[in-house]
Amino acid sequence: MKGFLATLVASAITGALAAPAPPSPAEQGPITARANAAACATPVTLSGNPFAARSIYANKEYSKEVISAAAAITDSALKAAATKVAQVGTFLWIDTRARISVVEDNLKDVPCDQIAALVIYDLPGRDCAAKASNGELAAGDITTYKSGYIDPIVAIFKKYPNTAIALVIEPDSLPNLVTNADKQACKDSEKGYKEGVAYALKQLNLPNIAMYIDAGHGGWLGWNDNLKPGANMLATVYKDAGSPKQVRGFATNVAGWNAWDLVPGEFSKTTDAQWNKAQNEKEYVKLFSPELKSAGMPGQAIIDTGRNAVQGLRKEWGNWCNVNGAGFGVRPTSQTGDSLVDAFVWVKPGGESDGTSDTSAKRYDSFCGKEDAFKPAPEAGTWNQAYFEMLLKNAKPSF
Repeated sequence: MKGFLATLVASAITGALAAPAPPSPAEQGPITARANAAACATPVTLSGNPFAARSIYANKEYSKEVISAAAAITDSALKAAATKVAQVGTFLWIDTRARISVVEDNLKDVPCDQIAALVIYDLPGRDCAAKASNGELAAGDITTYKSGYIDPIVAIFKKYPNTAIALVIEPDSLPNLVTNADKQACKDSEKGYKEGVAYALKQLNLPNIAMYIDAGHGGWLGWNDNLKPGANMLATVYKDAGSPKQVRGFATNVAGWNAWDLVPGEFSKTTDAQWNKAQNEKEYVKLFSPELKSAGMPGQAIIDTGRNAVQGLRKEWGNWCNVNGAGFGVRPTSQTGDSLVDAFVWVKPGGESDGTSDTSAKRYDSFCGKEDAFKPAPEAGTWNQAYFEMLLKNAKPSF
């Protein structure tokens, strides 16, 4: 790995997108919450693609944010479009111990033809290579992560064996250990990351759950020198967890901006492109999945298409914060046209900030002040009305 390339992709958390294969008649339009559908009468056992016969549940937390945002829009056409976003199945982030309080309310009403989707995201020393999404637990506090975060979530999940659940496990964590191992904060967090992710995988290995471990994106672990180390990192932690049966594979482009199959790729003309064949996420999956399988881990993928509708906006691969000019991308669907990709999904809730542009803020990260970052922007996870409206106006396909 070239040293400057590692710096380029210090944090990922945080032409148009080519269309996927035509959906089946049952999946035309966005995946939405379907009213009045009954819960499953018997326990769910997930095997194969968990999204193949299920749409993603539109979680109440994001829906409430979007409905509130729509109410603040005066333009009638834009307001109508905004209300449709509230119906899109989007992943629910459990990014603090306090956030666990909303989990049960978002599981109890999931119909049998849908799947609840959540992000596990509270490792000790979280986001070790950046500041915008630093977590609540200090590096090394693995005891609290296990007993105060993972265990309570597992206890809730065990109450709902009849509900299908998909999880993205700890965005940015293991990729940071691959490319940012020289940073002191990542050195301090390394043991906790590996132990924490392994513990999460082992404890969450329930029949009704499908798990995808975060693997960054093509502009991060897609570099030629990062592919094998990245796959080995994920596979090692997977094996440390006892090779849990319900780990389906990996998640890419979480809270990211990369195109699915744009050709030529957004950064294919840069001087360092010769060292990265993963110029879009389709190529990344094609390169990374075999490495993962060779290392002993399942290699199916899900791709976050929540904000990647518009390309050519970033100055560099590693610019991850509130990219200006972005738009909502392809709505969630299992019709991906690629046997390695289970689904296009919305992991990052569009409208929630990646980080603050306030240079005086404690969690200000310089990436949120870059030329291609939207300003002003509030703290990570906080709603940004203007940004939401921009995503809506630039959506492809439109709402």
